[in-house]
Parts: sequence; structure tokens; C-alpha cells
Amino acid sequence: MASELASILNTLGLTDDPRISLDRLEPGAGFVLCENPTTGEAMARVRLDDADAYERAASEAHAAFLRWRTVPAPVRGQVVRAIGDELRVHRDALGRLVSLEVGKSLPEGIGEVQETVDIADFAVGLSRQLYGLTMPSERAMHAMREQWLPLGAIGVITAFNFPNAVWGWNAMLAAVCGDSVLWKPSLLAPLTAIATNTICQRVASRMGHEGVFGLVIGEDQVVGERMIADKRFPLISATGSCRMGRHVGGVVAQRLGRCLLELGGNNALIVERDADLDLALKSVVFGAIGTAGQRCTTTRRLYLHESIADEFCERLVRAYASVKVGDPLAKGVLCGPLVSAAAVEGFESAVAAAKSQGGEVLAGGSRAEASELTPPGLGGHFVRPTIVRAPASGELPIAREETFAPILYVFTFKTLEEAIAKQNDADQGLSSAIFTESARSAERFLDPSGAGSDCGLAYVNLGTSGAEIGGAFGGEKDTGGGRESGSDSWKAYMRRQTCSVNFSGELRLAQGIELDL
Repeated sequence: MASELASILNTLGLTDDPRISLDRLEPGAGFVLCENPTTGEAMARVRLDDADAYERAASEAHAAFLRWRTVPAPVRGQVVRAIGDELRVHRDALGRLVSLEVGKSLPEGIGEVQETVDIADFAVGLSRQLYGLTMPSERAMHAMREQWLPLGAIGVITAFNFPNAVWGWNAMLAAVCGDSVLWKPSLLAPLTAIATNTICQRVASRMGHEGVFGLVIGEDQVVGERMIADKRFPLISATGSCRMGRHVGGVVAQRLGRCLLELGGNNALIVERDADLDLALKSVVFGAIGTAGQRCTTTRRLYLHESIADEFCERLVRAYASVKVGDPLAKGVLCGPLVSAAAVEGFESAVAAAKSQGGEVLAGGSRAEASELTPPGLGGHFVRPTIVRAPASGELPIAREETFAPILYVFTFKTLEEAIAKQNDADQGLSSAIFTESARSAERFLDPSGAGSDCGLAYVNLGTSGAEIGGAFGGEKDTGGGRESGSDSWKAYMRRQTCSVNFSGELRLAQGIELDL
């Protein structure tokens, strides 16, 4: 694995990056060890930034914004176009790095980088569509319009599970909007962040735009707390746990800044009696097991109509038995490792709680033995993908908690109204799905009055994972309410200004007020 990492870094032009060491892998102050979750061994050491380094990075991000905002938006789009082209060149190498560092299967790792390429393409078109409005004034010979202006330097805090794409969703849109970006990545995935940011800033610098994309790698107390309290960052976009989001939101609110929060998800999938069970089965398996259950959009709760529940569970157990667990770089492996030993402990704790609450383990439920893996003998953080069927009472309190692991809790229902109510009975509101052949059931799930799914993402005959960049991504309730990627999400990275022009030569006040002087 060490030679694999060295080869990837060489391909990406990072062999001489002073922040990365492949030789000295002992713990030390001012460094973080990057562990390969597939082997459980350290594979690199990355230098951490201190308070002084943060101050330099923040100052440069602000200075870069003052320069970058004066560049015409279509020209900014051309820079983003060049970045997208460069990411295409390095897509597979970056995808392998993602898989190596966080344990995501290789197709998922490459697909994640493709998301950043896609959002770059999206942003290029957007650079010519940052439209304002013109509206009639109530005053004669007056004009009114709204325009959107660059916001500032944007602080982006990302989680380990999407170490490339989530930054891309924010950075590509922010860039065409005229903002600079300072990125604080998870300490579980600093290598992907260094590689991604280096590639993008290398392109921007070559085109004459230094400092548009900055990176600061440090501990929360040293770097993170400074960033979220720093008024130089009018917007903090943070992806992570609900607990983290509450803290970030509170600190930013104290300084009257803006937050874009993408937090946890406890996503449910409903299978109606008339569903295409073959289609539903494949979607459930990928949704529950992909990324080893470590997506915010992972399928965690499954609601089956009572008439098909037993049959579907039997098919699901057989499908789980065929899933390959092991090296995410190996062909055919769907389920790689969990990201850390602590994540494995969280998995075991959740399974134990489910059992104590009357849940029946239908598949998995324990760590994976080395002999079961592909290839055998790996020493990383592997667990068996797990299915837990709720007791007849339907009460399984652990299912209300988001465990970042491949655990699927299965419930039954009698009516669609009951299923929707149970789906919505969660603190989070990110992703949801229904499988049905009935147009009436599908439209009931998407009820435009808001009485259907209460999530930010609602799918019919699709699983809960796999959002496209063309639609705004995000959720409600404890998920934080943020929206990234498509639609009008670009407005989060800009400020709106209402402009009124009097060309009458006389003072005319609004609301018919007259001034007699």
C-alpha cells in the first residue's frame, strides 16, 4: 500500500510536497498520521498548520477575494473550465487516492472526483447566468433592479466520507461567484485535500490568479475554532455531524455570519406492495452498503409493506451473502473498511443496542474475519454488512440514531400513510425514497402540500444515495437546511443588492410621502 500511495502522489505531482512524509511514520506533535483503513497501518504523515499558519492562510484568502471579485464572471468561468479539464486528466489517480485514504470502493472513489468535474462544468455555464431582476418602481422616472455580488472569502469544512466532491460542490460555485475559498478538511483525509487543492490552485495560478483556493490542515481547537469565529469569512459551509453543526451554527450566528450546513441523515426507503422488487432490492443493497454505510445519504431504515416483508427480507439476506467485503481497490468489492477503529466500536455498540431492544440480526452483526475478506488476510477496520429486523412492536430506539456503518433496520407497515409518518419520524430530514408502480402512491409521497416526505431529497423508484449535481443537495430539520450544488444554490455564495435610480430630476418619495421644503 505504501508503494501504491507513492505512485499516486508521483502521478499527481506531489512527490516533493513538504507537508507529506512517507518515511517518518511515528507520531509526533504538529503532525497527523494518515492511516490506511484497509490495513490499519500508517501510510503517511502530514504536517499540521498552527495558529500563525492559519492567520497567513486566512489573510491570503481575503486578499485573493479582493482581487478575484474584480475579474468578470465569464472569465472566472474559464478558470473553472480549465480546472475541470485538469481534474479529468487526474480523475482516476485522485479516485484511487480517495479509495486508499478513506476506504471507499474504487468506482465510488472515481465517481466522487467525477462529481467535482461535473460541478465544474455546471459552474462554467452558471458564470454567464448570475442573473438579477428588474422590477417596476411605483415612482415615475425611477428604475429598480436587484443584482448579485461576490460575498467574500468562504470557509469550507468537510468530512472524511466525501473528501473531494463536497469541497468541489462549494468551491466551483463559489469561484464563479467571485469568492475565494479556504478549505479545512477532515484530519482523516488530508492527502486527498492536499492533492485536490494543489491541482486546482496550480491551474488558477497558471492563469494569473493566486490564492483563490487555499488549504489549512489543523486540529479543530487550533484551526477550526478560529475559522468559524473569523469575520473575514462571511459564509461557513460545514459538512459533518449534527452535533458539529449545532456548534458551528451557534458560533457563526454570534457574529451574524451565514452558515451552509450539511449534517446527518437517517434515511428511509419505503417498498410498497406493488413495487418492482428486483429494482428495489438492488437499490437497497447499494444504498445500505455503499461506502460501508458511511454516507450521509446511506439507507438506514427500510419500511416494507407487510404483504411482501418476509419475501423481501429473504431475498435481501441472500443478496448480502453475495457482497464482497475487502480491499476497496480490488475488483468487485462493494464494501470496504470503516474509516477507523472507533467507527468499528460504534458499529458494535449499535448492534448490541439493537439486540437488547428486541431486534433480530438477519445478516452480519459482527466484525469481518480476515479469512472472509477479498483478498483474505487484510488487517483493517472491516465489519459484516448488517440487517436488523425490528420486533413486532415496531419499537427499536437505536434506529433513531445515525450510526456511520452498514446497518440496515427493517420495519413493516400496513398503509402508505403509516409508512410516510414513520419515515418522517426522525430528527434528520435528508434523503428518502419509495418504490411503487402506482402513480397515486408516488404522488402521495411527493405531495406538494408538504404532507408527504419531509426530506430535502425525495426519490421514486431510486435509492436514497446517488444525488446528481443538477439538483440542489441538502436536507431539513437536524440535517441543517443547507443546499449545495444545482438549482439556485449559487445564491448562498453571493449577496443581493437592491438598486434604485432616480432619473426624474425631482425628489419623489415612496408610499406617496411628500416633503414640503
